[in-house]
Order: sequence, then structure tokens, then C-alpha cells
Amino acid sequence: MKRLPFERPNVHYDERLFEIDEQICALLKKRKDLSNDNPGFPKDEMISGWSKKYGFYEEFLKAVFESFRSEKHFRPRVEPKGFRKHLPVLKAVEVKNVFYTVNFIRQYSNASVINLNINWDASEEGDETWFHVFWELLVGDKYDSRTEGGSGSGGHVSYNFVVSPALPDEPKGITLQFKGDQTPHKEAPTGIEFEIEL
Repeated sequence: MKRLPFERPNVHYDERLFEIDEQICALLKKRKDLSNDNPGFPKDEMISGWSKKYGFYEEFLKAVFESFRSEKHFRPRVEPKGFRKHLPVLKAVEVKNVFYTVNFIRQYSNASVINLNINWDASEEGDETWFHVFWELLVGDKYDSRTEGGSGSGGHVSYNFVVSPALPDEPKGITLQFKGDQTPHKEAPTGIEFEIEL
């Protein structure tokens, strides 16, 4: 899903706020470093206390602290351009009666798109739980990856991941590490993790 570009509101900016705004940015950086980039979320009583002390609505403060947990979603996004070719992969892993496959990689000039297929016996109860897993793909420090959503029905789901920069055309030895979570913020890991080595 493409993110809409931010459009700056057409409003004035009071230059007297500059120093305070810069201090806010410095405090955000200090908070990020101190938390080791794991921002957490203040307890309800803390939010309530700050709301009364500083005269903010509680829901506003909750939205502010929630935004700290979403920073990675604002990374610059690489949109695949200049399709070059398909790389056959044809690798699979079975974990707890669920079959995970990566059949191919689409190569673009600036990125790679990895397709993950998930198949299971849909006659078992709990079939719908697979539609509520947030998948993450880790390829290594050199690569950035994001999910482009998924779709499926009755025993099958398919997800696409955009990886940038593009993987080499000979990706042998690269490991794709997939992790599933119940929320996009990783508070409730499903315990589903597997690797596929290219």
C-alpha cells in the first residue's frame, strides 16, 4: 500500500517557537537513545497525570506516545522501478503443519520483491487467525524491507515484501528470516519464526 505524501499545512509558523521545537526534537532523540529504540508506552495513570498537570487531553497524549512507536513506518519508501527479471527460488519450510514457500523474487533496478506463500489445512478450526498476523522480513543490516500487505482465502495467504537495495542476481547464501506478530508493534509475538536460505 503506497503512503500518501505529506502536505505541509498552509498555516503560519511563529519563529519564536523555533528554539522550543528544536528542544522537542533533541528530547525525542534523547528518549529514543535511552530506550534503545524500544519506546514502550506510558501507563494510563501517567498519561492521566500529565494530562491534568500540563492541560492536554488524554487522547491527544496517547496519540503522541503512540506515534513514537510508529517511527519506522515513516522511513523513506523505495518503490520498485525498472523491472528486470524473475529469480527462481523454489524453497519451502513446514512449521506446525503450515507450509511456507518462496517461489521467486522479482528483480527491479532499485529493489527486490519477495513473495511469501502460506498454506495450511483450512478444514481445521482457527483458520481465520492467519489473516491477523503481521509479518516482518529480516534480510540483514545491509537491507531494508517492508511488507506490502497480503491477501488470500481458505487455506492460503500470500504476502509481498519490498527489499532495498535490490538483492544480487545470484543471492546464494542470503538468509530470509520471517517473523510473525499479533500486532504491528511486536508486543504480542506469535512465536512463528522461520528462515529460508537462498
